[in-house]
Amino acid sequence: MFTHRESGSLEYPKGNDMALTLTPLPSLPIISPGDDLAALILDTLEQNHLSLADGDILVIAQKIISKAEGRLVNLTTVQPSDRAKEYAEITGKDPRLLELILSESKSVLRTRENLIIVEHRLGFISANAGIDHSNVSGPWGNPEDWVLLLPENPDFSAENLRKAIEKACGCRIGVVIIDSHGRAWRLGTIGTTIGLSGMPGLVDLRGQPDLFDYRLRMTQVAAADELAAAASLIMGQAKEGTPVVHVQGFPYPLREGSLQELIRPEEMDLFR
Repeated sequence: MFTHRESGSLEYPKGNDMALTLTPLPSLPIISPGDDLAALILDTLEQNHLSLADGDILVIAQKIISKAEGRLVNLTTVQPSDRAKEYAEITGKDPRLLELILSESKSVLRTRENLIIVEHRLGFISANAGIDHSNVSGPWGNPEDWVLLLPENPDFSAENLRKAIEKACGCRIGVVIIDSHGRAWRLGTIGTTIGLSGMPGLVDLRGQPDLFDYRLRMTQVAAADELAAAASLIMGQAKEGTPVVHVQGFPYPLREGSLQELIRPEEMDLFR
């Protein structure tokens, strides 16, 4: 099981002599549009006496990516459509917010009072298209009017960040961008991958032997999501202020990857 060490790291034993170690990076400054995230993360690693090595991974909260990319929107600048107003009647949500949700979505799957579930334009299912009010403020007006959209292209964001950090450190790493998502059949949110670069999203274990030499037939591991959930535990959800986690000992080889590995094709979805 995971153990939370005094250093603030999570450790997960793998086999006899390997461990997966996750270390949060405190003291990262508040991010503003246009900030150089790669430089800030490298500075924070140095401040915490950590160095990157081949095979390491950085797990990064979506919020700081969105802030750096200027994905802040003030609701007073949004003109709701008739469709947004219709969903406002159903959900009781601000029609301006619903206009943004619709603009970020492929389709609306479910609605009820105070809830709208959509298929995001990136392919995953989420509430409110991932648009967030918490820990968000803008340069003018009422802070309550500011919301934060997900990155335009999280895979691209992860790739750019990875390449900049690899160039500076001279090593090969992976980058995962995560967000908090709910699940259809369980309560509570969980850290979930929305973008990645330089590491696998899905690991196919079909054909591998188990302890009794039985060949696995169905097992595919959502390795990026498993790591996202682990990192989310120590990032926290409210005031913890640790949006970056340094990972060592990831148990699978690094390779190029993308979010699409993790998205179930609609024709294979039994629940829509």
